[in-house]
Amino acid sequence: MKPSYIPAFHFRWLTAYYDRFMARLYPEQRFRGDLIAQARLGAGQRVLDMGCGTGTLTLMIKASAPGAEVVGLDVDADVLAIARAKIGQAGAHIDLEQGSAAQLPFADGSLDRVFASLMLHHLTREDKRRALKEVLRVLKPGGELHVIDFGVPDSRAALLISLLVRWFEEIRDNIRGLVPVFLREAGFEPVEETARYATVSGTLRAYRACKP
Repeated sequence: MKPSYIPAFHFRWLTAYYDRFMARLYPEQRFRGDLIAQARLGAGQRVLDMGCGTGTLTLMIKASAPGAEVVGLDVDADVLAIARAKIGQAGAHIDLEQGSAAQLPFADGSLDRVFASLMLHHLTREDKRRALKEVLRVLKPGGELHVIDFGVPDSRAALLISLLVRWFEEIRDNIRGLVPVFLREAGFEPVEETARYATVSGTLRAYRACKP
């Protein structure tokens, strides 16, 4: 079955404006910097930015751990073209691959860390579950998945925003608090929430999930 996904900002014609909107509307550098910090990256590690989009987080990962092997993967050719241009301009050595999170093109137990930043809500429920099982497969024992995405609203205002946004993205499961449930179902343990952030489109929640 062909994996389903939603392009950046739902509509493909908005993809070119993704970086501009993210920088203005979200505390992007803060929450992505925090996500990288909690991963405790080191030289020699192999790290995947799953659903890397335009490569913003991918470049931040490489800058924080120059000695790590960093790979970005996305199913969308349009965002990968933007990412390639940014990485080329930065002169960074990062491999980019086109592929699906629901069918990761990596060997069993070959990765130390995986990041999933604002990408799970682009997947159908079925593909969310497939993707998380795939991450568990490709991680080494003791490897970690670091997630940030929409979650249970932590205020009335965030709830109202989330109820509006859910019509444009596949975030119903996130709003219902099912991301940590899906992580545990996939086989991750322990799973812990590490941070939360208020944004213009609802509450973002970060998680650390470990492969036993």
